[in-house]
Amino acid sequence: FSDKKGSYRLLMHGPIDNDIEEHPLRYKENGIDETEISGILSTHFNTESETPSPGVRSKKLSFPDSDATPAPDYGISPDKESMELTPLSGDDSMNEKHGLKQQTDDVEEDSPYEVVRHSVSNKDDPSMYSLTFRVWLLGIIFTGVLSFVNQFFFYRQNQLSLGGSVVQLLAFPAGYVLSRVLPTRKFTTFGWVWTLNPGPFNIKEHVLISIFATASSGSPYAIDVVTIKKIWYKSDLGFVASLLFILTSQIMGYSFAGLARKFLVYPAAMIWPASLISVTLFRTFHEIQDFGGKMSRTKMFWICFIGSFLWYFVPNFLIPALSYIALLCYMAPNNVIANQLGDSYNGLGILNFTLDWSTISSNMGSPIAYPWAMACNLFAGFVVVMWIITPIGYYSNTWGTGNMPIYTAHLYRINGSAYDIHEIMTSDQHLDEAKYAEYGPVRMSFQFAISYGIGFAAIMTLLVYIGLHYGPEIYQQLRQSRSINEDVHLKLMRHYEEVPHWWYIVLFVITFATSIAICEIYHMMPWYWVVVATLVPLVFTIPIGIIQAVSNQQPGLNVITEFIIGYGMPGNPIANVTFKVYGYITMTQALNLVSDLKLGHYMKIPPRNMFVVQLAGTILASFIELGVAYWLMNTVANICTPEGYPFTCISANTFYSASVLWGLIGPGKLFGTSSPYHPVLYLFFVGAVLPVPVWYMQRKYPNSFWRHINLPVAISIAGAMPPMPAASIVNWFIACFVFNYIIHKYRNTWWQRYAFSLSAGLDSGVAISGIVQFGIFTKAKMPQWWGADADHCKLAPTGGFLNRVSPPA
Repeated sequence: FSDKKGSYRLLMHGPIDNDIEEHPLRYKENGIDETEISGILSTHFNTESETPSPGVRSKKLSFPDSDATPAPDYGISPDKESMELTPLSGDDSMNEKHGLKQQTDDVEEDSPYEVVRHSVSNKDDPSMYSLTFRVWLLGIIFTGVLSFVNQFFFYRQNQLSLGGSVVQLLAFPAGYVLSRVLPTRKFTTFGWVWTLNPGPFNIKEHVLISIFATASSGSPYAIDVVTIKKIWYKSDLGFVASLLFILTSQIMGYSFAGLARKFLVYPAAMIWPASLISVTLFRTFHEIQDFGGKMSRTKMFWICFIGSFLWYFVPNFLIPALSYIALLCYMAPNNVIANQLGDSYNGLGILNFTLDWSTISSNMGSPIAYPWAMACNLFAGFVVVMWIITPIGYYSNTWGTGNMPIYTAHLYRINGSAYDIHEIMTSDQHLDEAKYAEYGPVRMSFQFAISYGIGFAAIMTLLVYIGLHYGPEIYQQLRQSRSINEDVHLKLMRHYEEVPHWWYIVLFVITFATSIAICEIYHMMPWYWVVVATLVPLVFTIPIGIIQAVSNQQPGLNVITEFIIGYGMPGNPIANVTFKVYGYITMTQALNLVSDLKLGHYMKIPPRNMFVVQLAGTILASFIELGVAYWLMNTVANICTPEGYPFTCISANTFYSASVLWGLIGPGKLFGTSSPYHPVLYLFFVGAVLPVPVWYMQRKYPNSFWRHINLPVAISIAGAMPPMPAASIVNWFIACFVFNYIIHKYRNTWWQRYAFSLSAGLDSGVAISGIVQFGIFTKAKMPQWWGADADHCKLAPTGGFLNRVSPPA
């Protein structure tokens, strides 16, 4: 995941979530080999294989029912040889039921990789339309909704995010309805013949709508910079400059994505496992038309949506105490330690439960979209970091942190009082060394400091883990990507006009020149540092993309960029975060776009249509997200402070603290030999050694519990702590246990059919309900009573266990 202070990016997501960017916690499937991926695919979708020889024999697929709407003919014409489908199962009667003819006796060209053969069709119909009026209409609508909702909730304490699963689910019936109601009349404009309704809604339209809406629907990293400049540094960048800053940081990634296609998209060896699950879902929607009289997924979605919409009025407005039920604080309200252990936002979340779905899914994403084994790894890492290491370090007063809250991203002086950065800055917002020496060094809580160290360890752990588990495979596939003949998918894509390189070069020149102009005119960063920042994605996009394409895990460069600019321009916080945006986020955006390009490659989407919808979605989303950000910052009183609840901006608060630590103070002072935090640098070496014994035990005892241990996943949680509420993870894990262990194990058919519709419905209901309530109850307040108070752990945020601060009057 991409955190706001710096460890690395671990990509995991659920079978129907194609939203790769940019919420503080957004997950993709764990990096695994072909056998493991087949296992995960068989967990979510029934797959069978006759183990065909690489590259030649077709496979058998068995998808579960897909019944979002009564499905018409979706443009799949059995009489067209080009659209002849691979049999869905080995059962002849089932294939006859779906109108498919068994062809296992025929030998045909296919992908050389079994995991791709399990998911991706080796057929295409070049005559199938894709970029239609329906794509534009639904793409704009879904982009607008997702961008608005995700940016709105970015500033709230529970940061709910709507992802690609909602679009994939709702675009299917919406496209079907439009295919029935739109007129089929043809129009001629400047010699171009077009129509509102070319025919049945097809799978390529569905994919393009999803990519359109999710290309940049999460809150852009650059908005963090805009927010901290306006709220904390009191220097508003302005709407136009902010818009150009966001657009350049987002669109520059297209240049690197396009120029890297030859290495990351075209070769069959670049598998991109996360894209395969989205392919499977799209095919499930469009290739299965047996509904069996059961309740459809769409109906399940709307039932959950309505229930979630109505229920959210209770914990969000009527009884906020239901959001976090802190049992320890109720039992001992005047005990500081009990408050610290039980609180969610400034404590460890022990015995803290919830009846609020937004608490469960807002920070970690839907628990239903996370494999159970990986959830266990993640929660184990949380327990070690938050419930073992943190209490030991904090209550032993390590680094003098006993006079601070046990869990916070706020910064303090040595005496435990809040750190005021304006006391140490010059008028141009740089560090004043004399004032800093007089005011004193900055201090942070033990947990905040150790999370940086664990983040350093996580980077090395991931690199060593990838080397041990995937090194030979990456090397082999890199060689194959340079020498292997074109696979069937690349041959099929030759039917379509490719996007010429000069399109991407023009984009790069425009965004690069604009970036320099913005940084120079608004004094964000000298032009030569823009050049250096651009070199980072230029150098690392392809090698890190190769790692991600094979292992599905992406080593992050945020710490590297923070060290580079932190030592290069110490005392300049805005330059620090700006450099990180152009150095780290540009590469991340590029790899997200490459992943979408690979999805389009698998689904045989014309490349130029992909280019158009990705660019259009990014531009439209940027306008909407910035508009929402300025609307909230200008209208919500005390935004980004505890008094502005629920608009407390927990991620922006952490981002601000990181800008002070890495930019204003700088890593030289923060981790230098005279700093108490210097020892955390040694965790780089610990992280490099840690995977070796685990890897050895996994090889020696391949069938033991060791095979379930995934250290990068377990350690990754430290990168989100803070700002993530501790109790949110606890309740997320409980929900994951219920859905992905109990229900998945004992009611698997129901789980496969409805689990993700239920998840999407709950998320969407909460999101829309939150916006409606904001509009209705902006100036309304509930009478003061026990249930109207969302925080019953009054002692946790007010100070440490040493000074025993009493609750405020």
